[in-house]
Amino acid sequence: MNLDVNTLFFITIYVEAILGLLLLFAWIQNASIRAVAWWGCAHLVRATSVVLFGVSGFTIGDTSADLTCCLLFLAFAITWTGARVFDGRKALPLWIAAGPALWLVLNYIPAVIGSADQRIVLSSGIIIAYTWLTAFEFWRGRSEPLVSRWPAIFMLVAQGTLFLLRTPLAALLPWPPLSEVVDNIWLAVLSFEALLFTIAVAFILLAMAKERTEYRHRTAAMVDPLTGIANRRAFLIDAGELVRKVVAGSPPVAVLVIDLDHFKSINDRFGHAIGDRVLQIFATTTKGVMRPADLLGRLGGEEFAAVLCNLSPEKVAAVGEHIRRAFAEETRDVDGCPVAATLSIGIVLHQGTPVDVLDLLMQADHELYRAKERGRNRVEVATYDRTRQQRDAASPLEMAPA
Repeated sequence: MNLDVNTLFFITIYVEAILGLLLLFAWIQNASIRAVAWWGCAHLVRATSVVLFGVSGFTIGDTSADLTCCLLFLAFAITWTGARVFDGRKALPLWIAAGPALWLVLNYIPAVIGSADQRIVLSSGIIIAYTWLTAFEFWRGRSEPLVSRWPAIFMLVAQGTLFLLRTPLAALLPWPPLSEVVDNIWLAVLSFEALLFTIAVAFILLAMAKERTEYRHRTAAMVDPLTGIANRRAFLIDAGELVRKVVAGSPPVAVLVIDLDHFKSINDRFGHAIGDRVLQIFATTTKGVMRPADLLGRLGGEEFAAVLCNLSPEKVAAVGEHIRRAFAEETRDVDGCPVAATLSIGIVLHQGTPVDVLDLLMQADHELYRAKERGRNRVEVATYDRTRQQRDAASPLEMAPA
């Protein structure tokens, strides 16, 4: 089968340009993910470099050829920068220009770069560096649960590896590597490989951007925007699953319902901005007291709930007291205002038989109101009583929407 290098060049130009325009169009549709714009520009710059390469060729000492290579390196640098921007890091202009600058400097030092083979090694090294740096940037952001991140890393590492093996593979061929036949075949293979990788990587990068958008939408629907903790819907779902799992294994579970005392008066005296800060302080303080495996959510307004698992009654009560004291201490002064906020906590403990989390919340809510009746700024603890729950079912727990 004959591989037509010229045809591959035209196809590569067309594909690079189309991919660049499509990525830019996708960015216009959702400008919040700026990395897509960087990747679109990278494809357009690469298409330009391929066009100029077809015009100027690859002649040693030819200034137009050197500038063409610089554009190619710049395209890979822009792709790397897009990966940095994707994960919230800054663009580094000096490092973007480092590859093209290195090429220009070394190509005008004959003692360093004096042959076509050395130029191939240098150009491959620059492309490898930017490609593997792009993979590394995606690896650094792996804590974000994006499935498409992993094939992107794999594809970039594989692409860099193929560039790394260019010169050694040519040297291992069973015929003279400088023959016209080998040059044409090897150039065609590399062009075809680059084209396939270009399409695959562009598809994966666009998939990452789409997955990021969907993930953020899902997160926004489940997280309280003011405090950063689970909203009512998310808390009830997660708490229900956790309680079912824990109770099935027989460890103890505790449900807390927490209400900030006289919160309306805080808003009236100091303004809603201070009131919002008090809610944020509560969330931050409480998360600092609780374990990572514990659940915390905002049920609505100034009412919150939490689920603690596998703790003795004494330790649960101690956690409640710790939350109460820590919050009171942190709110003595809020942005220069003597707020001195307090809170009341109702806790219900349960172990053994299966129970619905709403039943536990209902009884914890009763303990909360008992704490308020006894003067507020206190913690009340009780053991789940199924009989009392059935008796009180006529007045179910009312929870305002988050």
